[in-house]
Amino acid sequence: MPVYNKLVRDKIPEIIEKTGKKYTTRILSNEEYIKALQEKGFEELEEYVEAKDTASSLEELADVLEIIHSLAEYHGSSLNEIEEIRKKKADQRGGFKEKIYLIEVEDE
Repeated sequence: MPVYNKLVRDKIPEIIEKTGKKYTTRILSNEEYIKALQEKGFEELEEYVEAKDTASSLEELADVLEIIHSLAEYHGSSLNEIEEIRKKKADQRGGFKEKIYLIEVEDE
């Protein structure tokens, strides 16, 4: 039996059950949950980086966004609040649309 030891989406046990397979799960503590979310975030970003086409890239970005939703909720926030913070930072420092790649800055 394969061992996964990772955070999965809420309906995965139900999906596995419909296949007739046996599985084992447990509910994480808050400390374990935030760590697992962070690890899952890295996993999803890596899958995005490895995506070979636009459809796969968008699928992985949707997974990243789901992680961001969960992280925001864990921290007592929302995607709306995070979006406001993002807009403020973009107003103050800009975004990444101009594709600027900083090479070096002269020391004083």
